[in-house]
Amino acid sequence: MIDRIDLNILTIIQNEGRISNADLARQLQMAPSGILERVKKLEKKGIIRGYEVRLDAAKLGLAITAFIHVLTTDRVGSTEIGSQLAAIDEVLEVHWIAGDYNYLVKCRLSSTDGLRLLLQKFGSIPGIRDTRTTLVLETLKETQNLAGSQLELYLKREN
Repeated sequence: MIDRIDLNILTIIQNEGRISNADLARQLQMAPSGILERVKKLEKKGIIRGYEVRLDAAKLGLAITAFIHVLTTDRVGSTEIGSQLAAIDEVLEVHWIAGDYNYLVKCRLSSTDGLRLLLQKFGSIPGIRDTRTTLVLETLKETQNLAGSQLELYLKREN
C-alpha cells in the first residue's frame, strides 16, 4: 500500500530526478535510510519504472513533432503492427486507441523529408492501410509527470 509519504516522494523525484537520498530525506524530514527503503519498495512494485534524462529534441536538430494516426488490418485485440511501429527509431510513443484508427504514434524528426521517409517505413509494414498526420506547430505542455492531485486520487481510492 502507498501512503502520503510515498506520494510525496513520487512528487519530488518526478521533478528532481537527480535529488540525492539525503536531500530527499531532508525535504521530507525523515531519516535517509527510511527514504531509501521506501524508494526501493516503490521501484520493486514497479511504480517507479526508471529514471531518465529529458533531452531538448529541437536543440538536437529534431525540430518537427508529428502525431500519426495509423489504420491497420490488425484483427481485433492484436497489437502486432503496433509492436513493429514501436521498433522504428523516430517513433517515441505508440498508443493502441479506440476509434476510426488503431494507433496514435508520436514521432520526432529533423525535417519534412524525414517525415516522408518515416511514412514510407510505415507503408512498408504489411497491414497498414492508411495514415493521418498532424504536425505540431508549438508544444505548450509535454510531461510524463503525474500531478499531485492525480496522485491524491490513489489515496482516496484506497481509503
